[in-house]
Amino acid sequence: MLLPQTAEPILMVLSIAFTEPSFQRFLVLTIGAILTSGPRTILRVLSTMGPLAPGNHTDYHRLFSRAPWSTWKVGKAIARLIIDLVPPGELVIVPMDDTVLERKGKKVYGKGCHRDAKRSSQNHTVHVYGLKVVVLSIVVKLPFCSRPWALPVLEALYRPEELNKAEGRRHKTPPQIAKGLMAQLMHWFPERKFVFVGDGGFASHELAAFAHRHRRRCALVALFHGDAALYEAPPAYRGKGRPRVKGAKLPSPAEVVVLSKLRETKVPWYGATERTVKIATGRGHWYRAGQGLVPVQWVFVRDVTGTRDDIYLYCTSPGLLTPEQIVAIYTMRWNIEVTFEEVRAHLGIEGLRHWCKQSVLRLIPCLFGLFSLVTLIYNEHLKRHPVRLIQRPGYAKSEPTFADALATVRELFWTETVFQQPEFRRVWKKIPRKLRSLLLMHLCQAV
Repeated sequence: MLLPQTAEPILMVLSIAFTEPSFQRFLVLTIGAILTSGPRTILRVLSTMGPLAPGNHTDYHRLFSRAPWSTWKVGKAIARLIIDLVPPGELVIVPMDDTVLERKGKKVYGKGCHRDAKRSSQNHTVHVYGLKVVVLSIVVKLPFCSRPWALPVLEALYRPEELNKAEGRRHKTPPQIAKGLMAQLMHWFPERKFVFVGDGGFASHELAAFAHRHRRRCALVALFHGDAALYEAPPAYRGKGRPRVKGAKLPSPAEVVVLSKLRETKVPWYGATERTVKIATGRGHWYRAGQGLVPVQWVFVRDVTGTRDDIYLYCTSPGLLTPEQIVAIYTMRWNIEVTFEEVRAHLGIEGLRHWCKQSVLRLIPCLFGLFSLVTLIYNEHLKRHPVRLIQRPGYAKSEPTFADALATVRELFWTETVFQQPEFRRVWKKIPRKLRSLLLMHLCQAV
């Protein structure tokens, strides 16, 4: 099958995870998923590809339910492509979060009742039945956009405690799952140093201790508690009695803020803007009974405009980052929320119909990976072509979004793959140019 010149090197990197027949089917489904609008069910994708999808439809279903290939190898290949966009020597910023994909059906593997962060607020909680997925992404600064993009690289399904018990597996919370993904990413790329970023759900002492143990390779920036128990380091052991676990008690961050004069400064903020904030900072050893001490640098942030609540942040590598850098890195975490919304809106991830274990564990990471692949192909395409924006009445924008990236990549595959096939090439060339442009415009819309 013909592939666009800009897409071929990126897609062929994934072949390392498959046998040759499986990779050919995977390519067909990948191209079909790019060209399809709405839910990316396998039958819907095959309908889009039509005669370009040889074989029986069951062969493509078995690719996810039975075929021997590894999503880890696919994730590593995509991660390598993304990390190459981060200049050598720079810190690799890795936001991590979990999201709930609403799903129905009694037999869906891993389904549970979870809090829906999209519809819930501080005073009202909404629960939905679906799949909770823990996602690690890498923030990259792309030349065509002022806002950095968070490109997913690793995903893992959170299994309810009842399911783990039934399968004889130790139950893991989302932070514990994230810890395994963090270790895997560091194992793959030993030459890079990472800064993992999490919200309140990932501000656990266990994750902080893990980051401290691997402080030469990574740091953790996350939300902190104003009443956190901070201590000095334990005094040197003198050879008598049991060694002390912690030193003298330090004031909590909230107590320090009350007595401190806040320093006003400008920091990078959400949406690639700058914001004037007041900050205070301090250091100490965060203690949890039975879990030991973790040295942290905490930062208190107050938005002077009053549009956001006061927050406390911490970093597990004191001295590695300035307070302004800690705030800037934490605000980058919001880009993974944008990614979640784009994957729902434009890749139809909540419209899947798979239910067996192997398919659930494979299809969801593949659709998150599709977001990264489309962005990488779009970035490569813009090295030789100008940016074109989808402008709609009443919706003006100055920079491309994922909708523009998907529409551009769709046009590449329609013109350089589908309409270059012998059975379509002659008919396509006979269509008047203006009509061709109109047809392409409607075929490539990302909704």
